[in-house]
Amino acid sequence: MSEVLKYSLHDFEQVDDEYKDYNNRLVQSVSKIGLLLVALVWGSFLLINTLPLKGELTARFRGTPSYKAVASNGLFKVTYEAVRNGTFAPTYQEINWVKSEDQVFNDKGLFITYIDDAYTLKSAFDESFARVLSNGNAFTYKENNYTIEDFSNAPNLVRSIVVTNKVKNWRHSSFGSYYILDVAGNVNFIGDDISLAVWSPDSERIAYVKDNNVYLYTVEDGQVKAVTSDGSEEIFNGRPDWVYEEEIFGNSIALWWSPKGDYISFLKSDESSVETYPINLYKKGDAGQYPETINIKYPKSGNNIPVSSLCFYEVATGTTKQMSFDNDTSIVLEVKWVSDRDFLVKSVDRTSANLSMIIQDVSEDVFTTPRRLNLGSYSSWDPNSYVMRIPKDPKRSRKYDGYVDVTTVNGRDHLVYYSPVRSPTPLLLTNGDWDVTSGPIGFDPDLNRVYFISTKKSSVERHLYYVQLDNPLEVKEVTDTSKDGVYSAKFSAGGRFALLTYLGPNVPYQKLIDLRSNPDDTVTGNVIGETLYYLKENKAVAANLQRYSISYPKFHELDLGEDEHGRKITVNSYECLPPDFDPSLKNHYPVFFYTYGGPGSQTAIKTFSVSFHQVVAARLNAIIVVVDGRGTGFKGDDFSTVIYERLGDYEARDQIAAAKLYAGMPYVDKSKISIWGWSYGGYLTLKTLEKDAGNTFNYGMAVAPVTDWRLYNSIYTERYMNLPQKNPLGYEISKVHNMTALANVTRFLLVHGTADDNVHIQHTLNLIDDLTVAGVRNYDTLFFTDSSHSIKFHNANSVLFDRLLDWMEKAYRGNYLIR
Repeated sequence: MSEVLKYSLHDFEQVDDEYKDYNNRLVQSVSKIGLLLVALVWGSFLLINTLPLKGELTARFRGTPSYKAVASNGLFKVTYEAVRNGTFAPTYQEINWVKSEDQVFNDKGLFITYIDDAYTLKSAFDESFARVLSNGNAFTYKENNYTIEDFSNAPNLVRSIVVTNKVKNWRHSSFGSYYILDVAGNVNFIGDDISLAVWSPDSERIAYVKDNNVYLYTVEDGQVKAVTSDGSEEIFNGRPDWVYEEEIFGNSIALWWSPKGDYISFLKSDESSVETYPINLYKKGDAGQYPETINIKYPKSGNNIPVSSLCFYEVATGTTKQMSFDNDTSIVLEVKWVSDRDFLVKSVDRTSANLSMIIQDVSEDVFTTPRRLNLGSYSSWDPNSYVMRIPKDPKRSRKYDGYVDVTTVNGRDHLVYYSPVRSPTPLLLTNGDWDVTSGPIGFDPDLNRVYFISTKKSSVERHLYYVQLDNPLEVKEVTDTSKDGVYSAKFSAGGRFALLTYLGPNVPYQKLIDLRSNPDDTVTGNVIGETLYYLKENKAVAANLQRYSISYPKFHELDLGEDEHGRKITVNSYECLPPDFDPSLKNHYPVFFYTYGGPGSQTAIKTFSVSFHQVVAARLNAIIVVVDGRGTGFKGDDFSTVIYERLGDYEARDQIAAAKLYAGMPYVDKSKISIWGWSYGGYLTLKTLEKDAGNTFNYGMAVAPVTDWRLYNSIYTERYMNLPQKNPLGYEISKVHNMTALANVTRFLLVHGTADDNVHIQHTLNLIDDLTVAGVRNYDTLFFTDSSHSIKFHNANSVLFDRLLDWMEKAYRGNYLIR
């Protein structure tokens, strides 16, 4: 569930596709698990066994208001057609800063972006400067034309890797044909079926992975040298297997060049002892009269996991060293070069209770472990907090090489500085009752500034700050904290420039700022640094909003009473009121809860979004409610860790407590309170309905839900539930198990994609069998052929939301009251 980490952004489906690269660090910091934000996806449903209204019910629902397309203020209500055609969808410009070594110490603000049908070198200093690196999105090789689907420039900007014929693998990975294109237009072929390729820092070589083996390509003469030869369907070199891609790295890269380009480090994973899960394809691929079966090595809770080791290849000698761990169940969290010769490895045991920081000197056959941390009953490692190398510079008080990391201090995530790299004791850079959510994300070596995003102002906002290595604990704001805001930032190699992206609550924008220059009082957003120019202002979206009556979120802290220890339970929440909301009406408004609620996640955050929930508010005249209950992130470890070994308990209690508050409001129709969610949110929907047993929630929609943690992957599950062999009662209670309670709900909906590689359809099928055995009939189902966890195959996503809206509309009109 790594894409539903810190933020659950299912509500922001259009933003996700266009903004995924920028959102990675923010939204996936989106978490204390390993990333966001978050499956950012939706599902759909099929209505079955529904009965028409009886005559005596017709009178009761005669007062249900008919839909009007225009609000009383004369503005249009939000429709799904408007959402789908991009009326409210901000656009974002992707850029990649040039990361060559000379840019670190002489930062010229150069970046590469795709504009005007060309990959172009641009300058932060001069908006008019443009040097075309590749004309158009196509190239010709041996009289054949190919479409460029991916583009990666060498650090020296002379050549580029271009990719075509891409075939999607899992969530983040793909295979394709790789070529080298130079500035003169010359093309050289590297190979087909390559999963990734990475430039060396000196631009002279490319390390790539094919058939799970690592190869070294020399640009000068086109020579290829095999670094490994044992790659197979069970041995992965240089690229992550399924569970590492999904839950740890969040990408397809598992090899890393040393700063000088003289070594390659890479992860080796042995899946030979991991059990296989089959996925049948009925329409996709080669499926014909018989389904095509794809077998995934998927480690479920309590079963064997991949055996991992790290390898170091010396380019000059062609020799490889291998570093193994103390036991075969260690999990590698992060790998980072922290000097020209020193390589840092973070690893944990399979339940994430103990973390080790290992420093390996690749020029010697020894390694040291400067830190071993007992993380206790709930792990605080965050796969979205990245170690950043800090090079030595005695003139600027940096006597040794070092690195900045994130660690837990009094239940909060904060920055620490280790120098020299083997130092067991860090310098604390930040502290307080707030969290560093993305960081370190930028470093200015001249000013000793470390930049980061945090919740220092508010747990429902994200602002950019910096702290100096030579002046720790003195945190300075970069963005304007006097105004509400959620920001992300992408820094140039030398930390002088940043692409600052404003994500809400108002219309998003992007601009380039110079952080060594004086601020410009005529612009908004930052209070430190000069605004150079805007990349995106989304003026069309702002203009469109003026024509619509928008149900914007209103944020609150809800008081849910006290826990069993007498401690006050306060949770973040927001609501969207329907157009023409009238609080004087009695027993009138339905309430539509949306939940994600996974460990360390966040849904109540002040980002901009006009999407499905605004449609529901307008079409169904419903109040939308989102509650981040206990177990979610950014309110301290006491708030987050209470769920350990008992997932689905406290989270459900808090949804029910919030629903009872709304049921007590005079304008709410307490017979029309519903809840829905996706992935972990689908699980929490079912656990809430189960615990509530129809007393507060009348309806629910669960998309791609987990129903039994014994069936989910080990790396995610065991971190929060321990091993099933050590916590059998916890696993049994956390399962969706009380069919009698579910029978008391008015009606609920189950949705799943048949090719879901993340939350297998086995979860929903097993639950359906349990319901069948118990004789429960008050539910509907829909299965989407060959759809993965995102449910997008063959128009499924569009069908999904139409059906969700239709199903809930029928529920609110009383169609399901007689079973």
